Amino acid sequence: MSRSFTLPDRTDLAAMLRLATPIVIVQVGLMLMGVVDTMVVGRLSAQALASVALGNLTVFAVSAFGMGLLMVLDPLVSQAIGDGDRPAVRRSVQRGLILAVALTLPSGLILSLAESLLTKLGQQPDIVPLAAGYARICILGLLPFFSFVVLRQTLQALQQVRPIVVIIVVANLFNFGLDWVLVFGFGPVPSLGPLGSAWATTAGRCLLFVGLLVLARRLVWPLLWPFDRQILRFAPLRRMVGLGAPIGIQIQLEFAAFAAVALLMGGMGAIEMAAHQVAINLASLSFMVPLGISGAAAVRVGHAIGAGDVEAARRAAGAALVCGAGFMSLAACTFITAPGMLAASYTSVPEVLLLAAALIPIAGVFQIFDGLQVVSIGVLRGLGDTHAPVIVNILGFWLFGMPVSLVLAFRLGLGPRGLWWGLVVGLATVAGFLLLRISWRFRHGVERVERD
Repeated sequence: MSRSFTLPDRTDLAAMLRLATPIVIVQVGLMLMGVVDTMVVGRLSAQALASVALGNLTVFAVSAFGMGLLMVLDPLVSQAIGDGDRPAVRRSVQRGLILAVALTLPSGLILSLAESLLTKLGQQPDIVPLAAGYARICILGLLPFFSFVVLRQTLQALQQVRPIVVIIVVANLFNFGLDWVLVFGFGPVPSLGPLGSAWATTAGRCLLFVGLLVLARRLVWPLLWPFDRQILRFAPLRRMVGLGAPIGIQIQLEFAAFAAVALLMGGMGAIEMAAHQVAINLASLSFMVPLGISGAAAVRVGHAIGAGDVEAARRAAGAALVCGAGFMSLAACTFITAPGMLAASYTSVPEVLLLAAALIPIAGVFQIFDGLQVVSIGVLRGLGDTHAPVIVNILGFWLFGMPVSLVLAFRLGLGPRGLWWGLVVGLATVAGFLLLRISWRFRHGVERVERD
């Protein structure tokens, strides 16, 4: 049997960081569009802020599966590039756009029913109409956004990420300016209040797709045209969905686990929920770095597998894990040693500050586990192994982490801290199983995913 991991050298680490750094910028940029919406609307009223936050959460919850499914382009395109199979790259991209259209229809239908769904979920009656209105407006941005994801994953696989970084920066500036104009009004433009931020986000998502088409036209247009009739064959499309659906399910399950903790925290009271939001926002920001490394890992591992160079795949996997764990170790030290200072950058309410400062060090404990699990998922995606993370996610978060959260929080009386220690257990379990899965895959042989 072959070895499972190979220690990376400086060249491997440098190559990983060169690709991962712009991908991290892109991930942060995508996150900032929602953050800016919330910050701008927060100047109106607490009701407006809550409605946009809920609307934003609803849109992400509905579109998360589609984003994950389209990440199937990571192994398909990167392995085809490694193998020098240009026609397969073209077919994968064109099929990705077909799936983007197909995903828009059910996602839009669900968002159109947002008011009824949010009411049944017990959300506050005074914020549901605005939140549902936000979600309905965002339906118009679904197809451009899913199409942008197709182009983004393709350019990442081509290791041509500069156009993505440029359009992310432009879209964020555009979104910020349009938010102010539409939310508060300017000149002849009337104030649209919270719904103005939805229109700004929708316009920003359209700009992401169109801008990327223009900026990367020399790379993208040859993949979009000429139209390849083989993309309409049912069997390859079914295999593509079968490979990508587990990625979407895995993202949905992980989101659901953290959302469940947030709902439980909200049931404890406003102070607990506010403190949770401070701590989880900090954890989410640090998470963007290993998330970017995960995307780079999928590309570099996929290239190596496509080229039939398993040793290079091992080195790429090792480099990704070292980079992810290294950064999250620094984040962990910061969270553990300076929780009060970090909490104070978000709030001055004494009760919230005190509880947030108690939760942030727990977030510090799970930083390394969180980094290892998301990077491991990227490595497995590069190998074309998308099913294992779903099973591991169910085991880690729902069979281990969530029961521990409930017991510690409610039976042993640890409250918010207990809920967060359950997250630590869940993330540690997921990280451990995923590392074992990577080791097993490398020891038992890896090869390119089935061709069409």
